[in-house]
Amino acid sequence: MAVPASNGSPNAVDTDVDLVVIGAGVTGIHQLKRALDAGLSARLLEAGQGVGGVWHWNRYPGARLDSESYTYGYLFSKELFEGWEWRERFAGQPENERYFNYAVDTLDLRGHIRFGARVNSALFDEPSATWLVRATDGTEVRARFVVAATGVLSVPVFPDVPGIEDFRGVAHHTGLWPDTPVDFADKRVAVVGTGSSGVQVIPSIVADVASLTVYQRSPNWCTPLNNEPITAEQQAQLRAHFEQLRENLNASASGFLHQPRDRRAFEDSKPERWEFHDRMWHSPGFAKVISHYADMLTDKAANDDWCAFMAEKVRGIVKDPATAERLIPTDHGWAGKRPPFVTGYFEAYNDPKVSLVDLRENPLVRVTETGIETTDGLREFDVIVWASGFDFGTGALNRMGVRGRGGLALEDHWADGPRTFLGLMSHGFPNFFFPGGPHGAAGNNPRYAEDQVNFVADAIEYLRDHGHRVIEVPADTEAGWNAMVAELAAYSPFGEHSYFFGSNIAGKPRSFLLNPGGRPKLREFMGEVLQSKYSRFLS
Repeated sequence: MAVPASNGSPNAVDTDVDLVVIGAGVTGIHQLKRALDAGLSARLLEAGQGVGGVWHWNRYPGARLDSESYTYGYLFSKELFEGWEWRERFAGQPENERYFNYAVDTLDLRGHIRFGARVNSALFDEPSATWLVRATDGTEVRARFVVAATGVLSVPVFPDVPGIEDFRGVAHHTGLWPDTPVDFADKRVAVVGTGSSGVQVIPSIVADVASLTVYQRSPNWCTPLNNEPITAEQQAQLRAHFEQLRENLNASASGFLHQPRDRRAFEDSKPERWEFHDRMWHSPGFAKVISHYADMLTDKAANDDWCAFMAEKVRGIVKDPATAERLIPTDHGWAGKRPPFVTGYFEAYNDPKVSLVDLRENPLVRVTETGIETTDGLREFDVIVWASGFDFGTGALNRMGVRGRGGLALEDHWADGPRTFLGLMSHGFPNFFFPGGPHGAAGNNPRYAEDQVNFVADAIEYLRDHGHRVIEVPADTEAGWNAMVAELAAYSPFGEHSYFFGSNIAGKPRSFLLNPGGRPKLREFMGEVLQSKYSRFLS
């Protein structure tokens, strides 16, 4: 319901809705649900024509979760959980998109969503303490609160190379994949990039192509995903133990069910370590990070030992020694970048149709009408797959035309990197939240975003119930959070070559884009705010 303008209360302002949510991904859908449950009027604006966020846009072959499916979905409703059966431990894109459509329809949210509405302006009006939000389809909505649930991987980027628009063949970015299948049969294909999406695409299309040329800027430490179907017995176990599952995930610092290991690497002999490394190699997904030796991410020698083991695995899989060496990282250790998990990736290089171009040896020169030119010559293609990543963290928020107090531009406030509190709010932007944005915790994204969604919903309800008009993080509180991020970033395993520092974007300020304190720090600071009843944040 719109808030009436005539009763003289602190809430008396003219609005179309109480809350505008931007983005119909996992976070935005949950935020919309919480708002409606609280009796608030809300509208969700989505740039695409469907729900699911990254699972709507990233339709490329091989796109797949690397968080266990049943830990990624919504856990606020037992009925919603029991009404869906995940088919695989790590679900693929089609199943993920179906799940979010199921959730939206089961929760009766679709009528509150406007599709094809890409937000390009959000202006704060100080006298009324409201936001005017505009979208490219002509939509205008005035609301008291805005929640920009735009996600950290929603703005695809392309290499800074001339001629990208000149190519006359078929070309798609993995993050802007069409909803109709791309024909790879008997085509000469280039895949540019070997990050998380590139290493999924390559083995998924290799059987179809006439030839496949992979352009690699730098290799990553890729390890097997080890996916498998979920059996009927496992489905029954998940349903029977839902409450315990939810409790364990809510208590987890990383949002996973994998258990940390107490033992340190060099408490074992080399044969014992490498036998354990082999068990880790065959373990599912992020178990390799969370359940590895306790000092894997803090002791360089332990990390080097695991990297040596992985390098031997690569050399044992890839038959051509020169190609194998090019696929082994030399500029970072395990988890120095976000580690991709793969199925059949290294094996693909044994196919005679596949070749690898090392862009450090032969940099990109230009894209032509017929192909890609590097310093060692031109190669011609029918299809180019740009697996070149995203403007992580700040990309979408800095492009939405957000203007706070006094017309302050969000992109100016963040000119040297994001300045936030809880990865949720910024000083100068009252009643504006961005859960799932920069300075979010690393781990299973929906689980820490759930913490943020609940904080935002509780704060808005508190304002409504206690007659407050505005909530805004004080400048010194914001500065304290950012000091914590900067201090703890030095202890993060992620190096400055990681996109978590914005290193994949030319000219982007080098600033740590995660919350290195993780979910525990997020909850610690949230608890302090709740205990104070938001006293320093209200006006």
